Amino acid sequence: AKFEIYQLILELAKKDKGIIIISSEMPELLGICDRTYVLNEGEIAGELSKEEMDQEAIMKIIMAHSARRETA
Repeated sequence: AKFEIYQLILELAKKDKGIIIISSEMPELLGICDRTYVLNEGEIAGELSKEEMDQEAIMKIIMAHSARRETA
C-alpha cells in the first residue's frame, strides 16, 4: 500500500502540486521530501532543505530545541 501512495505522491509532485506528509519514519521522509519541518514537543523546531536533510541534522535540531525549552 505504501508503494502505491509513494507513486501517487511522485505523480502529483511532477504536476507541481504541493504535498504535505506527516510521518515519524525518518527514512520515508528522507526519501520523498524536498523540505522538512522538524517538530518537537508540538512546536516547529527547524526547517531543512533536501540538501541539508539527514538523520544527524534532524536530531541536532531536536536536541537544540529541547535545550532552548529547558533554559526558557
